[in-house]
Amino acid sequence: MKIAFWLYFFMFLAFFDLHAQYPILTPFALSLGATPAFIGWMMGIYALTHLPGNLLAGQGVDRHGSRGYMIFSLIGAGLVLLLQAYVTAPWQLLVLRSISGFVLAFLSPACLAMLASLTQNQVAQGKLMAGHGVVHTLASVVSPAAGAFLVAQTGYGQAFRFLGWLLIATGVIAIFMIREPQKAKPLLPLSKPKTAVPVKLNIIPLKFYVLPFAVSCSQGILFFELPLQAGGTSGILNTGIYFSIISIGALVTLSMLFLNRFSPYIRGLAGILGIALSFFALAALDFIPLPVSLFALGMAKGVTFPAIASMFIELSGGKRLGTVFSLQSIAMSVGSFVGPIAAGMLHNSHSPYFLAFLLLMTVLLFIPPRKSATTPVPPAAVGPNHL
Repeated sequence: MKIAFWLYFFMFLAFFDLHAQYPILTPFALSLGATPAFIGWMMGIYALTHLPGNLLAGQGVDRHGSRGYMIFSLIGAGLVLLLQAYVTAPWQLLVLRSISGFVLAFLSPACLAMLASLTQNQVAQGKLMAGHGVVHTLASVVSPAAGAFLVAQTGYGQAFRFLGWLLIATGVIAIFMIREPQKAKPLLPLSKPKTAVPVKLNIIPLKFYVLPFAVSCSQGILFFELPLQAGGTSGILNTGIYFSIISIGALVTLSMLFLNRFSPYIRGLAGILGIALSFFALAALDFIPLPVSLFALGMAKGVTFPAIASMFIELSGGKRLGTVFSLQSIAMSVGSFVGPIAAGMLHNSHSPYFLAFLLLMTVLLFIPPRKSATTPVPPAAVGPNHL
């Protein structure tokens, strides 16, 4: 589909830009004189300011569509990055990161809701979610190493300016290329029904939102700890390579399209178990090389994130997807807020990786696997426009 192609293209550029900052931010904050605890709060406040944006995005996307929120998010984040190039003190970076967290909160719910609205077929929706994961992962494979190399060659200021203009250009092009998908009109019945059948809106149990919270919290711990483990300001290139290894691992499992045939509950919980075991290896199994543990963690991520998205589509019955993905993003924002702050507090005394392991294993104990509520349509029933 044409809309899906342009969505994937713009998401690739946006994700490339955002992931290129992962190996840069912690060394940049250290160069400004920030302490590890301050860096944890800096990363956490970015996630905290996601919350009001997620709340506004949920209702806004359902009422007004995704396009305007996507464009606002891309251009706004680009402008913040341009200002970030002129930061000279840690508190300035904290303020700009909090603003960036708010404007970028609209991007993920808007993109996911538009993708899911392109078709009503569950198998096709699963493929679109997997495609979103593939695009995300392809961008994150090269962007951390590219961002680290850019800083090594040009410095922090020039790198932030380049990334800022890239986001702004992406948002401007999206104005002309992204259109809201037309909703399919229902066929008129041959005879007037005697009674109208109300549309059922499924309410997702709150316990399922613990899944994205826990996964996001563990990722926040990883984003805090890995740059410091790689050497801080002197290990920017190593940090970029490590993040790229994680993304390559995710790309491997995202390419296994046959996994979409299995229940999203089973896939999601199996992926979370893989992430937990990878964190345990990072915390306690020193004989396993770091790249091997990171690659395994990436493979588990490649299973988990598309599965959680498909799970929420299924649980919601395909209705009010803007609100559904907004609530999912809120859970992830809270996790991203808690993760780096907890890691910053534990960094000097205990391994934050072990905290991530305990959190993920606890979640698995409280949310057992279950069968899907609906039966997926076989691939043969999917039309050519859905592939």
